[in-house]
Amino acid sequence: MTDYYGQKALNLLVLGVVLEGFTLPMVWVALPHGGCSDSATRERLVARLLKGLPAKRWKALVADREFIGQDWFTFLRKRGIRRVIRLRADTVVDELRTDVWFDTVQTGQLQCLFEKGWVYGSLMQVVATRDADGDLVVLATDVSVWEAWQVYRLRWSIECTFSSMKTRGFDLERSAMTLADRLERLFGLVTLAWVCCLRVGVWRHALQSIPVKAHGRRAVSIVSYGWEILAQAIRWEETLAETYFGLLRCPFSAPGAT
Repeated sequence: MTDYYGQKALNLLVLGVVLEGFTLPMVWVALPHGGCSDSATRERLVARLLKGLPAKRWKALVADREFIGQDWFTFLRKRGIRRVIRLRADTVVDELRTDVWFDTVQTGQLQCLFEKGWVYGSLMQVVATRDADGDLVVLATDVSVWEAWQVYRLRWSIECTFSSMKTRGFDLERSAMTLADRLERLFGLVTLAWVCCLRVGVWRHALQSIPVKAHGRRAVSIVSYGWEILAQAIRWEETLAETYFGLLRCPFSAPGAT
């Protein structure tokens, strides 16, 4: 997540879990620069999360084209973390670029290599499709072809989270904080407030579903749905606010649970 205050980059590397259509931040670190992180920084962040969430409980790690490289791929493999990572079009797999391997794939189609290929020093399944704009999407993965595509689509949940934390929610980018340690603490506080709204929103949605507009999308997000009644209760109804905060002792339903 990158924003700018003047010429200063406010850049956070965040690792989280997908929950209720959002990504719940679990660990994060402020980067001293704009742009992508290096492998060592990512590895330290993953190691922090592994202390509380062992790899056997991970469905897979999903990442975009910026998060590639042999050291990074090897680290994840050795930790037993299954990967669903998008590759660049010029990434070489078994001596050919991916845009050559998959030059005939069409939008809506899924193609894969007949056998696993070597990707940044790891033997992995490689699957490709094209998005609605015709751009090639190539994934290197340790899961099945169809599962890889379904899991990768969950990557959009991080954008929903950042949107609700920034201009459409908590206006995090307007804090003007540039010191790394303060930015990290502020992000932690915002995450706590955000997850409170999410938990209350999930509870409220179960009781009274969010209206769906003509375009097929919800009128408000689940986070906003929770914020509406939580903010009012904190301000005017202390007893009701205590009830809402009591929901935090109730776990979210496991993804996929009925």
